[in-house]
Amino acid sequence: MNALPYITSIHIYPVKSLDGISLTQATILESGAIEHDREFALFDENGNFVNGKRNAKVHLLRSQFDDELNYISLQIQGTDQKATFHLDKERTKLENWLSNYLGIPVKLKQNLITGFPDDFNAKGPTVISTATIEEVASWFPSLSVEEMRLRLRANLEIAGVPPFWEDRLFAQAGQCVRFKVGEVLFEGINSCQRCIVPTRDSKTGEATANFQKVFINKRRELLPSWTVTERFNHFYRLSVNTNVPASEAGKVVRVGDAIAILGVSESQLS
Repeated sequence: MNALPYITSIHIYPVKSLDGISLTQATILESGAIEHDREFALFDENGNFVNGKRNAKVHLLRSQFDDELNYISLQIQGTDQKATFHLDKERTKLENWLSNYLGIPVKLKQNLITGFPDDFNAKGPTVISTATIEEVASWFPSLSVEEMRLRLRANLEIAGVPPFWEDRLFAQAGQCVRFKVGEVLFEGINSCQRCIVPTRDSKTGEATANFQKVFINKRRELLPSWTVTERFNHFYRLSVNTNVPASEAGKVVRVGDAIAILGVSESQLS
């Protein structure tokens, strides 16, 4: 049994806003991002992300990938409509299929360096604990732990800790918390500001009544003593955004890796 907090699961999302996959290990890129995480994203004619926030049909789109992440299989939930495309060689066909389904012209873009993170000041993996997911799920009797996990879409999940333990991984503005996952050095930056996605069913897009109100009230009520309260301009925040120094490029994070907090350092990010 692990004496220290440890990584219990790793999740990446090869196409931003579509379904994720679980890994037993993941490689760190020079930018600090996990290889293949949000490597692709859909864009409309104006250059805006096409996602569940802007187009509810995205929620009904199920996606699967082959082991090499060369092919994507798409199915419209509740129908027999299914198609498989090579992400590189059949990009135009894939875009046409998606455009037809979503009802707007879309382009699939790729970024092999940083992917398409939500926070470009913190390009590393997002971190959360299993206990946090379980606690937040308990606030909503109709939601399972797995459904909450799907809504929050974090990369690295930590076991062996109490709820909101990951709040230890960020400090005052202008500082970062340095910690190691196995042999990989991370810098915790801030608590992730959530969007509308967690309020909606991950499969149907149906909104959960009063989700944000309940979340904010419970998050404020249960804020641990170790949390730096000053970093919360509001309490609709959960999980931790990170950076990974370029020195860690090529290193691998694995399920089972222990996590050790090293201390607080100065950071140029807030």
